[in-house]
Amino acid sequence: MKKVYLAFLWHQHQPMYKNPSTNIYELPWVRLHATKDYYDMVAVLDNFPKVKANFNLVPSLLIQLDEYARGEAKDKFLDHTLKPAEQLNDDEKVFILLNFFMANWDTMIFPYNRYFQLLEKRGRQTNEAEIRKTLSYFKTEDFRDLQVWFNLTWMDPYWRRTDKFIGDLYNKGRDFTEEEKAELIKKHLEICGMIVQKHKEAQDRGQIEVSITPFYHPILPLVCDTNAAHEATPNMILPTKRFSHPEDAAWQINNAVKYYENIFGQKPKGMWPSEGSVSNEAAGLIADAGIKWIATDEAVLFNSRDAITDRKLLFRPFTLDVDGKNINMIFRDHGLSDSVGFVYSKWNPEDAANDLISKIKNIGHFVGNSYDAPLVSVILDGENCWEYYKNDGWDFLTKLYEKLSADDEIETVRISDYLEKFPPRNVLTSLTAGSWINGNFGVWIGHSEDNASWDYLGMTRDFLVDFIEKNPGFKGSEQEKEAWKTLYAAEGSDWNWWYGADHSSENDAAFDYIYRQHLIKVYECMGQRPPDVLYKSIKNAPKRCNASNPMSFINPKIDGKITSFFEWKNAGFYEVGHSGGSMHQVSTALKSFHYGFNKDNFYVRLDLSDDITMKLLEEMTFYVAFLNPVKCKVAVKFNSLGIPSEFSLKTESSEKQLDFKDVAFSKIVEIMLPFKDLEFPEDYDTAEFTVSVDKNDFEIERWPYQTTIVFAKPSDGFNFQCWTV
Repeated sequence: MKKVYLAFLWHQHQPMYKNPSTNIYELPWVRLHATKDYYDMVAVLDNFPKVKANFNLVPSLLIQLDEYARGEAKDKFLDHTLKPAEQLNDDEKVFILLNFFMANWDTMIFPYNRYFQLLEKRGRQTNEAEIRKTLSYFKTEDFRDLQVWFNLTWMDPYWRRTDKFIGDLYNKGRDFTEEEKAELIKKHLEICGMIVQKHKEAQDRGQIEVSITPFYHPILPLVCDTNAAHEATPNMILPTKRFSHPEDAAWQINNAVKYYENIFGQKPKGMWPSEGSVSNEAAGLIADAGIKWIATDEAVLFNSRDAITDRKLLFRPFTLDVDGKNINMIFRDHGLSDSVGFVYSKWNPEDAANDLISKIKNIGHFVGNSYDAPLVSVILDGENCWEYYKNDGWDFLTKLYEKLSADDEIETVRISDYLEKFPPRNVLTSLTAGSWINGNFGVWIGHSEDNASWDYLGMTRDFLVDFIEKNPGFKGSEQEKEAWKTLYAAEGSDWNWWYGADHSSENDAAFDYIYRQHLIKVYECMGQRPPDVLYKSIKNAPKRCNASNPMSFINPKIDGKITSFFEWKNAGFYEVGHSGGSMHQVSTALKSFHYGFNKDNFYVRLDLSDDITMKLLEEMTFYVAFLNPVKCKVAVKFNSLGIPSEFSLKTESSEKQLDFKDVAFSKIVEIMLPFKDLEFPEDYDTAEFTVSVDKNDFEIERWPYQTTIVFAKPSDGFNFQCWTV
């Protein structure tokens, strides 16, 4: 058997978790994967100098690591950890009980008696109402131990062996102190600051190669042109409006190269395009940036327009030659990569290592004499699979690297070294656009939620370009730079990973929220009001609220008073709550609102908070915004005497004044909206709306938050069950 060359490529990335409006990290995964995966994955190689490997780092990850290392990054989980346990209020305790068991229970909770005990005390449910019932079971020391254990279990066993303090915490197991908790978090931030240097040292000594991914991890072919999805899936339903911005793809590529060069002092030679996603157009842009090689999945090779059918060719590098632009390509062995990612975690580590090595050697026998230097590429995330392995994969990796170090038939390589020694002999002249998942883009486009995401992205980008053209004074301003940076972050692939039916997690709502906050921020950078639709959740996971549905038609008198007990009795009811995130506030302008209708009119009643004075009232504008079946917004303002000063209806194309007799304030705000004024089409089935409040032209609250209230078209046979929140 000829020698087989083996290229490991461990891909490390995270999206931008920082809420651009608050600068608070909504999720902690950069910090927690830093302590569990990013450092030790390189550090394990210190014990195996003969083993070479490749690591892929994404700038969106590196930026966040740097902010944590400098103490600038704050995340909600960190805040709930650092608060002294005896000072926690009930809401903070509920947050901790809901979120501080987010780990793989089999490998990260069950092995630790105290952590397991705390989980059993809480119970296996994740229902907030049920968890609130358990608060009385937990003492202050329970919450402190849980604060420590959540952050401790995300420490790789490497730190248990090499850091006495971490080892002592594991051995102690319970009854932790506030000082120990603070020291643990200090270690977290220190590790975040050590990761880039560890990669640099290993690359400088020639043991690893560090490659790059486009800056915010976008799906390059779709950013270039969403119609590229049809190459692999001709019948896919695409977004309403085509998104085609190769200039954005070029920005993502070129700025990733610059970022790498600033850190490592040299240009990157290789790139793993996000999710292995490639197309002819994207590959040309990567070649323009000076990248020498890219990697993708075998499905792309076998789907290519050059009709590659011989599986032996998977183990050769290729040169892609399109329109005179050349770039080298290697292709991931899907089966072997997935074995590491999904199969071997359930095996004995030695058996798993032996099986992988045996399969690699079988490839050598399979290729035979057809090629003198077969390359096997094992490419996968270098972070996500290890929590399913015992000891975070350390046992498996050390066994594997130990065996590879002693094996003369397999040589691990840095990809650039291999390509320099064995330049590609085969040429591809065209690719069928695709990714590492099924050779297509079905995870990121095609589902109604995915397509809505692309439509909102395109809408926001069009707004930004149009606004700058009409307001040239913003050209080159800090506001414009911030807007573009935020838009580019919204082009990242992770948002759409969680849309649709493909994937789901406990963090679906958070990913959806962060994505839309990026789009909202673009408008805010330009001092403009974001479209109402961006405040509605794309993911079908509406926020719970205290609400009731209308029971029958209503016909209230519009006088700003509760004229009788019965006039709003059969209306729908919504009690507001604190929304969190950029909308979080200590108090609200509204306590609640009622809503209902008869066949001719739609009615809204707003109950104001007790601390709203007439002076404050004059500074406020109340909105009822309809998102379906037409987009329109009703604005209501009062002067300091409570007399209506504005009552208008604005659509996408016009604005008109409404009759002041249909709005009033005394104790409550009452609004009547004739359906004829709303101009709903005759054939609509349902309508949906939200209520929001501005103070001095700045939105201070919106209800419901991240969803809408939906009602069926009024009819004589009104079906109450059509109402949902």
